[in-house]
Amino acid sequence: MGRAEMHIAAQAPQAVIAPAPALLSVFDLDRTLSILPTYTPFLFFAARTRAPWRLLLVPLLLPLALLYALKLLPRGRMKQAMHRVALGGALREREAARLADRFAQHLVARGLYRQGLALIERERAAGRRILLATAAPHFYTAALARRLGIGDVVATGSSWRDGHLVPAITGTNCYGADKCAMVQAFLARAGIDRDAAHIRFFSDHASDLPLFDLCDEPVAVNPSPRLAAIAAARGWPVLDWRKPKD
Repeated sequence: MGRAEMHIAAQAPQAVIAPAPALLSVFDLDRTLSILPTYTPFLFFAARTRAPWRLLLVPLLLPLALLYALKLLPRGRMKQAMHRVALGGALREREAARLADRFAQHLVARGLYRQGLALIERERAAGRRILLATAAPHFYTAALARRLGIGDVVATGSSWRDGHLVPAITGTNCYGADKCAMVQAFLARAGIDRDAAHIRFFSDHASDLPLFDLCDEPVAVNPSPRLAAIAAARGWPVLDWRKPKD
């Protein structure tokens, strides 16, 4: 090769290898992976476990429940009131952690769809990062995630004061558009470029439409009637693990 040819070869642009896309599978929890919603069952579980007399206070929630049903009380305020009745104003961190882990153990044993657990394992085996994104409180969702081998959780923030769990919610309730914003904030913290990622999202409810619209591959799981209609209209895949109705 002559000197001129060598110079041309040296100046030739090198092939750029694009990085592999980040593969992310996002799972909702309540009625998607869990057979029933988890918040009220957790509160009853915690009250029965540590202070059964607190169950006598449940009727105090009825006026608030009516306001919530009439959409006059925000979801977050209702959750805080339920927390205060079932757990009190301050629960020691060690006791909160113990209750969260025992409840997570209960969920894994009999409160989750086996098909959902198997799907998580298939997604993980395919090299996808698993994210649990839920409106449930972070402190027991994180305990469940640990038992499932999931390292990433986006959930409603739990508040701690002087080593105690208190009823207040940190930030916003992880629901609807706020859940979508919190997942986007997670992507930024994790250094995941949305445009260079492939996101698969599994949920049961139409309130998650903002996150369905954000993802690349929406999957309706045990869908509510409204979500089932949307999935049919948009041609989304549907997974239904509920027992057939008689």
